[in-house]
Order: sequence, then structure tokens, then C-alpha cells
Amino acid sequence: MMREGAQAELAGGSVIILGIILLVVGYLLAIPILWTLGIILVVVGVILVLLGTAGHAIGGRRHYY
Repeated sequence: MMREGAQAELAGGSVIILGIILLVVGYLLAIPILWTLGIILVVVGVILVLLGTAGHAIGGRRHYY
């Protein structure tokens, strides 16, 4: 069984990875909207990971299973 907040850490990690990919693609292709979306996703991912490690409910639910 996963510990509390582990699901949020997994979700946050995948959001961070997607954000980094968008940052790199936006930079290489010089597409500002991808750069902006990448920054937003990285910030949201970090927030999800921090809340998950603190054990807070995210989205009104403590568990997603």
C-alpha cells in the first residue's frame, strides 16, 4: 500500500517532467507559449510534490485509488 501523499508525488513528478520537456522544446523551437506552459507546469508540479510530502489532501480528497 502506498503511503499518504505518494500518489501526489507521482502526479507532481510527471507534471514536472512534462513541464521541463515543454521548456526545452519551447526554447529550441522559439515558441513562447510552450515556454510559458512549461514554467506553469513545473511550478504546479513542485506544489503538488510539496503538498504530497506534507500529507495534505489535494483536490478535496486525501486518497486517489
